[in-house]
Amino acid sequence: MSSGAGEAEVRPHSIGEWRDFGEAELPVPLAAALAAFAEQGYHGTSVREIASRANLSVPGLYHHYPSKQSLLQGLLERTMTDLLSRSERAISEAGDEPIDQFDAVVESLLRFHMYRREQAFVGSTEIRSLDDSYRQTYIGHRDRQQHMVDEVVFAGVEAGVFSTRYPKDASRAVATMCVGVSTWFKLDGELGADELIARNLQLARALVGYRAVADAN
Repeated sequence: MSSGAGEAEVRPHSIGEWRDFGEAELPVPLAAALAAFAEQGYHGTSVREIASRANLSVPGLYHHYPSKQSLLQGLLERTMTDLLSRSERAISEAGDEPIDQFDAVVESLLRFHMYRREQAFVGSTEIRSLDDSYRQTYIGHRDRQQHMVDEVVFAGVEAGVFSTRYPKDASRAVATMCVGVSTWFKLDGELGADELIARNLQLARALVGYRAVADAN
C-alpha cells in the first residue's frame, strides 16, 4: 500500500473521541469483502463476488489486493488497529483510578462491538481462515487487547477495590462478554446502546467484585 495525497491526514484525537463511531472508513474492496464475509463466510465467498460488490473487474480487484486472503488480512488489521487505539485512548483519558479505567475499557469494548459489529464478527469467526503467516500477528493483537483489561483488573485488586479471587478469569470473562455483543446486538433493536452499556458495566463490575471505597470500610 503506497502513501500519497490520497491518504487521510493524520490528526490528533480529541478527548472522548474513542466513543464516536460513524461509518467505517474502509477502502471499497475491503468494504465489499466485509459485507460478503459477514453474510456468507470467508470460504463461501468468491473473489468474483467481492469484485462485483466493489464494482471492479477481478483484475482490477487484484490490483489493490492480490488475493482473497490479503483482503481478509487487510480487513482484520484495520479492525484491530482501530480497536486497540480506542481502548488505549479510553484508558489513558480515564485517569489513575482503577475503577475509572475499568469502566472506560469495558465501555470502549462494548461500543466497538456494537458499532463495528460486522468487523468484530468476522474477526472472531474467521481466525481459522487466516494463513499461518498472519495468524500469529492477529493473535498478538487480541492478546494485547486482553492484556489491557488484565492490567486494569489486577491494579484494582491490588488497590483493594476489586475483590475477585480470580482476576485473570474475571478479566477474560469481562472481555468475552463484551466481544459477544457483536453476535446479537442491533442498533435499531429494542435495547439502546447506552442502556446496554449501563447494564453490562454493572455485570462487569460484579465479575471483578467491585466495592466502592465507602462500602469496603
